[in-house]
Amino acid sequence: MSINVLVTGANGQLAKTLQKLYKNNEDHIEFTFVTKKELDITDIQQVQNYFSNNTFHYCINCAAYTNVEQAEKASEIAFKVNAEAVKNLAETCKKANTILIHISTDYVFDGEKHKPYTIEDIPNPINEYGKSKLLGEQYIEETLEHYFIIRTSWLYSKEFGHNFYRTILNKSKTEKELCITDAQTGCPTDTVNLSIFINKLIYEQSKDFGIKHFCDTKAMTWFDFAQQILKENGLENKIKLVKAKKYPTFARRPKNSILLNNN
Repeated sequence: MSINVLVTGANGQLAKTLQKLYKNNEDHIEFTFVTKKELDITDIQQVQNYFSNNTFHYCINCAAYTNVEQAEKASEIAFKVNAEAVKNLAETCKKANTILIHISTDYVFDGEKHKPYTIEDIPNPINEYGKSKLLGEQYIEETLEHYFIIRTSWLYSKEFGHNFYRTILNKSKTEKELCITDAQTGCPTDTVNLSIFINKLIYEQSKDFGIKHFCDTKAMTWFDFAQQILKENGLENKIKLVKAKKYPTFARRPKNSILLNNN
C-alpha cells in the first residue's frame, strides 16, 4: 500500500529538495507538492476541502513566513502563516487522521544558554518570527497526539531558494570584500540532510512522536560558515572576509542557536 504525503510550501528550498530527492521514489511513498496558489493554508475552508477530496497519511508543512526582519514590522503576516495557518492544518489533520510533520526553528529560544538547546529547554523567543513559530508549535501540541515538530537551525540549500549559502556565492561574483558577523553561533543545516531525516520518519512509520531537534552537527558562526562556503567553492583567495564589529539588524537574534539532536 502506498503512503500518501502532502507537502505544503512547494516553492521553498526544503520542499524543492524533497521533490528532487524523492520524485522517483521506489519506497511506495507518494508525494503531492502544493504551492500557496494551489493550497492557501491560511484559508481553513480551502484546507478542509483539499483534505476532503484527497487522502493523506502524512502532511509535511514546509510553508512558513521566514523574513525575520520584516516580521518585526508586519508581525500579523508572520502570525497568520506561522501560527494560525498551522492551527488550520493541525485541526484538519486531526479530523483526517493525518500525521503532521511541521518544520520549526531554533529561534524559539533566546540564545542566552551557553550549551546546545535540548527539547527539554523552555522556549523564550526574542523576536516576532520566533514568537509566531512557537505559537504554531503550541497549536499543534494542543490539537494533535500524532505529530512531529522538527526544529532545525540555519537551514540552507546549495541549489534552491534565498539563503546564506547562495547569497555568499552570489556576492562573491561582484564584491571584493564581505563583512560577516561572528556574534551568532549555530549549526548550518543542509536541506538534503533534513529531507533524508524526514523521509526516514515516514519510511519507518516512526511512532516516536513529539518535538525533534535536527541539524547538522558542526557548530560555527556566520563568519565561519562564510569561510567554509568560499573554501568549498575554491573562492577563498578571491574575496576578503572581514568580521563585522557592528551588524545592525532590526530584529533581535539569538546569540546561541545550537540545537542538540534527539533523533
